[in-house]
Amino acid sequence: MINIFKFRKPKKHFLGLLLVCLSVFSTFASNPKEAYIFSYTSGKSFDGLHFAWSIDQINWHPIGPEYHYIHSDYGRWGSEKRMVSPLLFPGADGQWHCLWSLNEKDGTFAHASSKDLLYWGRQSYPVVMTEKNCLTPEVAYNKEKGEYTISWLSKDQTETKAWSTTTKDFTKYSEAKNIPLAEYKNSRSTILIDGKSQTGSINKVAWNVVDGLIKTQQLSAYKTQLWSETTKTDTERFANLKPVEAKFTLDATKSKKISNTLLGIFFEDINYAADGGLYAELVQNRDFEYTVRDTKGRDTTWNSSKAWRLNNKTAKFAIDSINPIHPNSKHYAKLAIKQAGTALVNEGFDGIAVKAGEKYDFSIFARATDGKAGKLLVRLVGKNGEILGETTTQSITANWKKHNATLTAKATIANASLEIIPQMTGSLDLDLISLFPQKTFKGHKNGLRADLAQTLADLKPKFMRFPGGCVAHGDGIENIYNWKNTIGSLESRKPMRNLWGYHQTVGLGYFEYFQFCEDAGAEPLPVIAAGVPCQNSSTGGAGHQGGVPMCDMDNYVQDILDLVEYANGNTTTKWGKKRAEAGHPKPFNLKYIGVGNEDLITDIFEERFTMIFKAMKEKYPEITVIGTVGPSFEGTDYQEGWDIATKLGVPMVDEHYYQSPGWFIYNQDYYDQYDRSKSKVYLGEYAAHLPGKPNNVETALAEALYLTSLERNGDVVSMTSYAPLLAKDKHTQWNPNLIYFNNTEVRPTVGYEVQKLYGQNAGDHYIPSEISLSNHQENVKNRIAISVVRDSKSNDLIVKLVNLLPVAVNASFDMKNFNFVNPETVKTVLRGDPSDKNARPVKTACSVSELNSVELPAYSFTIYRIKTIGSNK
Repeated sequence: MINIFKFRKPKKHFLGLLLVCLSVFSTFASNPKEAYIFSYTSGKSFDGLHFAWSIDQINWHPIGPEYHYIHSDYGRWGSEKRMVSPLLFPGADGQWHCLWSLNEKDGTFAHASSKDLLYWGRQSYPVVMTEKNCLTPEVAYNKEKGEYTISWLSKDQTETKAWSTTTKDFTKYSEAKNIPLAEYKNSRSTILIDGKSQTGSINKVAWNVVDGLIKTQQLSAYKTQLWSETTKTDTERFANLKPVEAKFTLDATKSKKISNTLLGIFFEDINYAADGGLYAELVQNRDFEYTVRDTKGRDTTWNSSKAWRLNNKTAKFAIDSINPIHPNSKHYAKLAIKQAGTALVNEGFDGIAVKAGEKYDFSIFARATDGKAGKLLVRLVGKNGEILGETTTQSITANWKKHNATLTAKATIANASLEIIPQMTGSLDLDLISLFPQKTFKGHKNGLRADLAQTLADLKPKFMRFPGGCVAHGDGIENIYNWKNTIGSLESRKPMRNLWGYHQTVGLGYFEYFQFCEDAGAEPLPVIAAGVPCQNSSTGGAGHQGGVPMCDMDNYVQDILDLVEYANGNTTTKWGKKRAEAGHPKPFNLKYIGVGNEDLITDIFEERFTMIFKAMKEKYPEITVIGTVGPSFEGTDYQEGWDIATKLGVPMVDEHYYQSPGWFIYNQDYYDQYDRSKSKVYLGEYAAHLPGKPNNVETALAEALYLTSLERNGDVVSMTSYAPLLAKDKHTQWNPNLIYFNNTEVRPTVGYEVQKLYGQNAGDHYIPSEISLSNHQENVKNRIAISVVRDSKSNDLIVKLVNLLPVAVNASFDMKNFNFVNPETVKTVLRGDPSDKNARPVKTACSVSELNSVELPAYSFTIYRIKTIGSNK
């Protein structure tokens, strides 16, 4: 069979070209000239437009039948993304158009168009009703006016009314008007498909339209089958496979320069990656700013007193906001103490972990509102009441004042509590109660958890993307991440709801992100919203949400320009001065800014992205702006995002895809055909996913295999980062992740080890390899990969070899034009059973001559690092 994947054209809709390869399936001389197509949907969550065909409108043949050609992007993840009562019709412009209802509550319908019923353009959701629903849209065309009339039903508990609007272009619509119910005509038909009644539209088409629909479905089924291959069926797939002989021929004279920022990390506050994770603060809800809104009302205990309690029933603990320490920190604790010994207790994040002999910095804002003086006794207390460390503050005065003290832990424990015991009675206000280990990463105040941060730094990341993907553009316009709210004193920072359903203190803010990048030797890559919130938002309306009002966009764009000044401006500038005041007078040398994240590419998005991009290009042409092309490697957002990038000349785009190991195995040529004259690529989010979402040898080797192709295409792929990065035990919202942790342990995965091996063995020149195998089966060839790079700083030659077969590969090398310093080299091998979650690489010394005949073990990743003389570029 032809390898259909060789025909991919990533920068344009390539499906039509691929369908040519499937002509053997359904093209016959006896096919009819015309047929009928029936378009319908089940209306279930994330279902889309299905087709059936018929010659006589009696016998219908479903295509798929579960395959759909377009689905609705309106609404939150999962249940809200529905296509209800679709209406398909040919337009006066020669294109197909589809209208559909979205739900039973919103006063909007959806529209999309297509030239061929295969590739569908941007979706739009015109709001035509307020406080009423919009059901079962219909359409009529007035040829004389060149105008479409769209009508629909609106129902409530007591009555049904009909409404209509007009449009010439499905972009601008007239004001909706009430029409007589009799004028509304439902043109849909109900027929039996596989014995089940379905309601939809019937259209007469040329047979080649049906043929294209069938071939598209057949291609999808073929790809699905191919990409679903896993190692569980390797015993059958490779039942008679013998060890494979492989010869690799390298020629140093043919090397090419590749990106020196290829391997990086992507940090997002998901899975409690920040508060309770990388951010070293040990007190949960330190500023009493938790709110039930953080969890969208799902957790009624998630309020301003979350994680706090009083140990004395005679005392009172309330939350007040009359006179806060700062307008951005509105809430504080108000205690009424009647009895000495009353303690305000914080449980931390699943407890407070402390180590014997280590020091912890305590701080608190306090005031005695009835004028009584007294100190605060501060204790770390074990589960059984044992005192693990204590200290006292200075006397509390009548006005807000910050107090600092230090505790030394007497024992190592994972689940201590923090007690604050007023040494007076009366009324007392407390806020921003903090406990930090002095041993943070690099010793920074308000710093990062040392072991977690070091684990990230050990990856040798060339860049770090932050503060997130979805977190950056937020749940609704009001939840868009604002970098200015995350700098300055902690009491002046503005906490916010986390899109993933919890809370962000933003103690880990933009200054701390930049500081960590500098400490880790990584280029900072902040990502800001493109003037639109997350396409899966549930706040302020569903779906695409609209965007920042155009009347506010000038200010929004200025905020982004100010970010560059904050990072790079000298100390005489407004924002450069603020950076200096935070303790970093030297610029952070920002080179990259991402604009947008997996956005729904609509007219609203394009208008705002274009405005931001042009402003950045004009004021800071030296900054590389990275655009977005949606959440997948194909589809409307991918195509439309690339079209915008090409039109504007965006220097780099951010691609994302989470796929099966089989996808990574069979798509190693994905970037080989990319147009080198267009935008460079940042593969910002990717991971191999298996059922159950483990991170094991199989997923790690699939990623290692694919990374060889990314190095090969390092002239167009400039950056890559696995996602997500961190996940805390008991709070994991997404799997798999690269690193799992709790309060005392950090557990890197097998996938982490692959990323680390690539990060620590990066190069900036790629040396092509010719591969000769004794077995020419496609499924064998696609599971053996090599990448050879040179690090021009060390002149080391780095050979990476992946064997994702259940048998060994006996390899030999023919190396032309290489001069080795000495016969010794270092070999690192990661191997294991595909289901193994704990495999770790083993490093040994060996001779370069081993490359004359080396065995690559089954299911293994092998690296040789060899000293050479000269660059041999």
